[in-house]
Amino acid sequence: MTVTGFPTSSDIYLEVDGKKVAVVQSYSAKASKTSSTVEAFGEKQPVATVAGPVKHELKLTRLYATDEAIRDGIDFYRLEGFSLVICKPDRRIIYSGCQWSSISEKAGLGEMVLEEVSVVASKRIEMEL
Repeated sequence: MTVTGFPTSSDIYLEVDGKKVAVVQSYSAKASKTSSTVEAFGEKQPVATVAGPVKHELKLTRLYATDEAIRDGIDFYRLEGFSLVICKPDRRIIYSGCQWSSISEKAGLGEMVLEEVSVVASKRIEMEL
C-alpha cells in the first residue's frame, strides 16, 4: 500500500483478524516507561538505571464502523486484542494487542460513531514501506 501526502482518516483504522472494522479520524499516542535507579551502599548517587516495561496509551477520536463491520454486527464494547494501524507516507505503525479502557459515544440517528476511545496497547511495531 503506497500512501502519498499526509495521512487521512482512511489511513488510520482498527483491524480485527486482518479485517478493517473502523476508520479513525484522529489519534494521539503516549509511551511511558517506569524506569528506576540502582543504589549502592555508601554511594551518594545511583550507580545505574534499570528500564521498566513500556506502556502505550492511545486516544482515538471519531471512530466510524465500516459497512462490513456493521453488517457483521460489530460491538465495540466487546472488542479485545485488536490492532490500530496508522499508515504514513514512509512507514506503517501498528499498535497490537489493544484493549479499550474508556469509550465515549455521541452519534446521530443511524450512525455508528464513537466520539473518543482510550486504548492501551501491548506492542508497537514500525515497518518501513
